[in-house]
Amino acid sequence: MAEERRMVTVGGKGSSLSSSSVFDIANGLSRLSIDSSALSKVSSSSNSKTSKTNAPTVSASFSILSNLTPDEARASLVVLLNKLLLSSSTSAAVNQLSDIILKDVSSSSNLQISFDDTIDGVSPGDFSVAAIAGISAILDHQSSALSVITDAIAALSCEALGSDISAFNLNDSGDGSSAKDAVSVASDLKILLNGSKFVNREGDEPAVSGVPVVHGKFREISRLLHSSTRVQLNSAIVSNSGSSGTASSMCTTLFSLAVALKDLGNISYNRAKHIVDSRIAGDDEFPAMLIKECPRPDQLKALFASLVSAHSDEEYVKFSHDVSSLLVMVEQIISWEALAAFLSLEGRDFITSGDTSVGEDSAKTAGKKGAKKKKILGKGTTALVQFLKDRLLSMPIQTEASQTVMVLENLVRNFLSLLDPKDLGFDTLLKKVKDIVESNESRRLPKLPKVENHAVLSLFHSFFQFFFFERKVGYFSAASGTRDFAKEQMAIRERAFSIITEVFKRHGAAALDTPAFEMRETLMGKYGEDSKLIYDLADQGGELCSLRYDLTVPFARYVAMNGLTSFKRYQIAKVYRRDNPSKGRYREFYQCDFDIAGQFEKMMPDFEVIKILTELLDELDIGEYEVKLNHRKLLDGMLAICGVPQEKFRTICSSIDKLDKQSFEQIKKEMVDEKGLSNEISDRIGTFVKWRGPPVELLSKLKQERSFLENNESSLALDELEIMFKALEKSKCIDRVVFDLSLARGLDYYTGVIFEAVFKGAAQVGSIAAGGRYDNLIGMFGTRQVPSVGISLGIERVFAIMEQLQKDKNQEIRATETQVLVSILGDDSALAAELVGELWHAKVKAEFMIHKKVMKHIDRARDSRIPWMVLVGERELSEGVVKLKDVVAAIDYEVPRGKLVDDLCKRLGM
Repeated sequence: MAEERRMVTVGGKGSSLSSSSVFDIANGLSRLSIDSSALSKVSSSSNSKTSKTNAPTVSASFSILSNLTPDEARASLVVLLNKLLLSSSTSAAVNQLSDIILKDVSSSSNLQISFDDTIDGVSPGDFSVAAIAGISAILDHQSSALSVITDAIAALSCEALGSDISAFNLNDSGDGSSAKDAVSVASDLKILLNGSKFVNREGDEPAVSGVPVVHGKFREISRLLHSSTRVQLNSAIVSNSGSSGTASSMCTTLFSLAVALKDLGNISYNRAKHIVDSRIAGDDEFPAMLIKECPRPDQLKALFASLVSAHSDEEYVKFSHDVSSLLVMVEQIISWEALAAFLSLEGRDFITSGDTSVGEDSAKTAGKKGAKKKKILGKGTTALVQFLKDRLLSMPIQTEASQTVMVLENLVRNFLSLLDPKDLGFDTLLKKVKDIVESNESRRLPKLPKVENHAVLSLFHSFFQFFFFERKVGYFSAASGTRDFAKEQMAIRERAFSIITEVFKRHGAAALDTPAFEMRETLMGKYGEDSKLIYDLADQGGELCSLRYDLTVPFARYVAMNGLTSFKRYQIAKVYRRDNPSKGRYREFYQCDFDIAGQFEKMMPDFEVIKILTELLDELDIGEYEVKLNHRKLLDGMLAICGVPQEKFRTICSSIDKLDKQSFEQIKKEMVDEKGLSNEISDRIGTFVKWRGPPVELLSKLKQERSFLENNESSLALDELEIMFKALEKSKCIDRVVFDLSLARGLDYYTGVIFEAVFKGAAQVGSIAAGGRYDNLIGMFGTRQVPSVGISLGIERVFAIMEQLQKDKNQEIRATETQVLVSILGDDSALAAELVGELWHAKVKAEFMIHKKVMKHIDRARDSRIPWMVLVGERELSEGVVKLKDVVAAIDYEVPRGKLVDDLCKRLGM
């Protein structure tokens, strides 16, 4: 049964065309659909225009498409249709185009149109712009993919040639003088080649040392093309007089792409030729096949000359087509380079032998005569070569020794199909290469985002978008996920922060601050299903950055960057999540984190962070709470005992983690219908996740379960929990802890103890703190693993509880800590400055007020709940005294002017 093609809708509210969508429609990988509301709007607009004017309409001939390939022609018509819908053009033109596109079912044949036909309501200039935009979309899609694939192929060639790769040791200076894309390409190549014993065996090869610059320039131009194409695909038709300028502007970017493609093709051909000449020249069939079928530099030069001529003659549609042809030619060259490198590294024995191993000794008996030497490729290229071998061996191929040439031809055909962007398997290959690079297998050190001039503007722009658009319902509305805080609320927050900081310092932690935004690659892949909540900053052509999701991952990045092996730190800062705002759930909020990184006595750091959590919540005096606790290894053991496949552990944990918000029946439905578990396995899980109770009692019960003791993971977890529970008992805080097997914590980085504090009072705010052990997170960023455990206090929910408690007790909240109001009864501002200056010098918290009416001063002191006043009028001045007033007791005292500060400090207990 044929795979159902994806539907791409145009014309609908909020819908937009992407280059990938245009490419898929043009190549029959997706179907086009037109939103019915858009058709109605076009029809209505058309009737209105017809009733107002009888002027003749412009028309364009389909002959514009006559020299284009079928996919280019389809892309042109799709873009033109979208532009007409955006322009509310005549329904006749829209209907004519939609009939052609929707009836076109074959992606390999020509469109069923006559080039002599015309389309009314569209000028030739508009049609040309749509054609250029359609071809640009195909170029954009293919260039984006090629910029990834070509780096991976170049890495294979480096190993095939044994090249010196010292040219890849590039660093970004951060001052704008280095080519960022060249540095990025070099970094990706080092990831692919990390650990390889095949490189640095030969001298410098220009086709290798030039890779960062040539590939980096191609990557840069591809990104520019993407930005300009995205705009053109979703813009309405401009006036006919403006179409010429639009076409010229678009083709300027395409010209830069053509130059980059020519350079990319030449350097790729040189690597392929060098591999054939120096590594597999003894094989007569392949070199001959390469010379015969691989496009040559002179063909590249001829095609480039043709497109230069077309551009000079302002034949922009033909020019765009030639650029597309050039890209196809370069793709073919890179595919032949890939095949040459592959054959050089692996030979062809794997076809007849069925050997699928890469980087290992495949001989059955190591050390025997004739046994193959162990191939040690790079970590990334090993995975890539294994992937290619697996795919090739899954394809039909003849393997009789007498048909060597036919075998090679089949191999070439199958291999080249893997690198064809139109082949269904190409996306799998592309994803594999991206996964290899993004998996950070080289353990390269992370880095901080740079902020250059253009980046500063980009970041301010992104923050403006975040704060304005996310808060558009009102600057004082919590429904948007962000809030303003009045002075009374700030007083509560400052008191809470003071308590929290004091507890953290009591345990020997040092303060740390990290940027509000991180490199996107630093944050991705750390939060499981919650990664979708990360706020990405707008891509302005610089580094890809995101607002921090929590404080733990930035802490891990900091430890790795600075090569630390132990660190006890605290941090109080804002984090950002693209969550659905609700009561107690915000998009911008503070977290208060405490973490211990390093090797210490077994389970003692885990004990300490839980002890800190109980101290925090007790001293904040919020009322009843409980700390739910579990162990990730115990959870994994439980899932294994229940029969859950290991590859589904994390996704099932994410489901279990919702049990505090949903019933088990709802969770079971998700696990069965969406995640593929059987009813029997789900029911077994349901039995265990209901177990909760006092830590020591439930631990004893679990230790009597044979299945838990026989499972290595759960047995280890039970031993660790026993150590920690004894410590919690001795520190007299175990009564706050509940052992709960339903606690899962959805974040991917947890490896040991996990815990969560839940408020038990009337206010329904959910979890107020959480944390756990994450022994492998820091190792994702650096060269060594540093075991760590930490806690994060969800302070916003704690604030909500504290504010509600204040209201319930009818307690007024002082917004300031002012101790004294200096009241000048008159207009002598110099006297006010003199008196309040003396008090400030003595570290007294004081304010001043100048007004002739004494009751204005008293009202101000009462409203602000200032306990003392210093009143000075004409009488006090003449007698050399000041009047002290106890506002609460309403008692006045006269004090000599010279003794004001000493007397007041004594009364304030200073």
